[in-house]
Amino acid sequence: MVSLQSYYKVVKSFGPFGEHAVNASWVAVQELKKLGLGGEVDLHVSEVPVEYQTVQSLVPSLWKKYHPLLVVHVGVSGMATTVTLEKCGRNHGYKGLDNSSFCPDSQCCIVGGPDCINSVIDMESVCKRVTASGLGVAVSVSKDAGRYLCDFTYYTSLYLSHGRSAFVHVPPLGKPYSGEDLGRALQAIIQEMLELLDQAEEKIHCQQHFH
Repeated sequence: MVSLQSYYKVVKSFGPFGEHAVNASWVAVQELKKLGLGGEVDLHVSEVPVEYQTVQSLVPSLWKKYHPLLVVHVGVSGMATTVTLEKCGRNHGYKGLDNSSFCPDSQCCIVGGPDCINSVIDMESVCKRVTASGLGVAVSVSKDAGRYLCDFTYYTSLYLSHGRSAFVHVPPLGKPYSGEDLGRALQAIIQEMLELLDQAEEKIHCQQHFH
């Protein structure tokens, strides 16, 4: 097993926007912070304003500061009824104005970057494992994070981390889950993600050893 003690785990969540005066994603992340991820994982959380330019500066600074094993971004979706694991981030199609009434002129995250970047995490596997654990919170997988700040942040993070990022969309509070439910779901999901990463690192190490 690869020790996680020397690594950081960063969880980012978004602040209020639009009709979401209380952002369920930030409430869920606060609950996760209370629960923790076990003694071997150094968990850092931060709240992100719903602004393209802030994301463009903040995401690289987090990677530079913490050198995390994994960054998990959490956002709220008014359309979601399940906790949704996003498989990939998209580079183009950002036309919606942010909280500062700003939108990138290029309407893309990284000029010249690939159209789509997948997470190294197998989201289908995470979904199956968490569902089988009897958590009591429905989990699903999506290929479209919505072409707004969530998607923009996810793509930017995936690009910088070579895929070592994840994005989780949560439904608004009470529709149907409480903040505590969402916190428990995040804990279970992230623990599975770290386990999968650990297994992948171990496999790579073994392959290098035998060559």
